Amino acid sequence: MVQYSDAAAAAAFRRLVRHLQQRTDAQNVDLMGLAGFCRNCLADWLAEGSDGTLTRDAAREAVYGMAYGEWKARHQQPATAEQLVRMEASVARNRAD
Repeated sequence: MVQYSDAAAAAAFRRLVRHLQQRTDAQNVDLMGLAGFCRNCLADWLAEGSDGTLTRDAAREAVYGMAYGEWKARHQQPATAEQLVRMEASVARNRAD
């Protein structure tokens, strides 16, 4: 397995967050359906890794670039039945691993 520094991992994380903040067209349900994680997952992992210094809401704000409720009101579209089916199948694969 290739080793990398914490600094490289942190830089990649920050770039991923910026990318997701710019790509508001990439809906969380689509991310879940394709990759098995979404912005909320990323924020939860950030909060968990912060040793209690970030609340879940603060981590979401860091990932979304604004309060979660504001992002939802501005950018979240209603999920289609197809998106939900794909997301459920993807989430099931997460539990299988």
